[in-house]
Amino acid sequence: MSTAYKKFILGNKLTAEQHQFFNEHGFIHFKNFITPETVSAITKASEQVQDKWIKNEVAKVNGVPIKYGKDLNGERIVQRFAFINQHHPVFSEFIQDPRFNTLLDLIGSGARLGTDEKDGMVFNHYVNSENSSFTKMGWHTDGLRDIFHGQKLNPMLNVGIHLSTLKPENGGLRILPGTHKQGLYQMLFKKKYFLDNDADENELAITPQAGDLTIHDGRLWHRVAQSTVIGEASRRRVIYIPIIAGKYAPKDADSPTVFYQKFAGLVK
Repeated sequence: MSTAYKKFILGNKLTAEQHQFFNEHGFIHFKNFITPETVSAITKASEQVQDKWIKNEVAKVNGVPIKYGKDLNGERIVQRFAFINQHHPVFSEFIQDPRFNTLLDLIGSGARLGTDEKDGMVFNHYVNSENSSFTKMGWHTDGLRDIFHGQKLNPMLNVGIHLSTLKPENGGLRILPGTHKQGLYQMLFKKKYFLDNDADENELAITPQAGDLTIHDGRLWHRVAQSTVIGEASRRRVIYIPIIAGKYAPKDADSPTVFYQKFAGLVK
């Protein structure tokens, strides 16, 4: 892969170099966005939400299916939380960090954090074991969601806050840099959505330290690779928050389940 994998520090505004890198490659990586203490607090809060949802047998939040699986010891866990920002003060306070507003400049006028739209703040918990039902995800673009919603393709970025330190063998996000500039045909047919899990010779492995932040354009082809290690060493947690533009479309408890979300495991 020829793309230079450069990591940046996020200040109180984005630099010209950071804008240029993102515009060219469709992604950007910022180091040390949150402290180890914040990582621990967020992880603990997710476990508290998990305990409540398992106890109350929560199946959906605002129409979005919740993905359950099994931990290494066989106990039931939540592997994909939707709208977790609405279910614990640690998350609702975290999203108020003013540095998130700095990132809106990557889209510009009309951009906002989609905390009550799409799937809200998503918390993913991957673990590679014989009991896990959430270990990988095939190639896709996030722009397909707008098509399923019957909407035009509006700008959408995915902000990832990484709670685990990863090496390539730990799996995680793989991207095809530059594919955010592709035409609609390539966006729809370059790969078989979610069914194609094969590595691509041009893919780039995102390798964060716990506490890092990444952003990728929703039109970029990407997948989540399965860890090649098993057990505790495979455990990884990541938060995703969308930055979106276009018509405001909040969800609530009465929101229907979108067609493609009825196929378990297809959404990030």
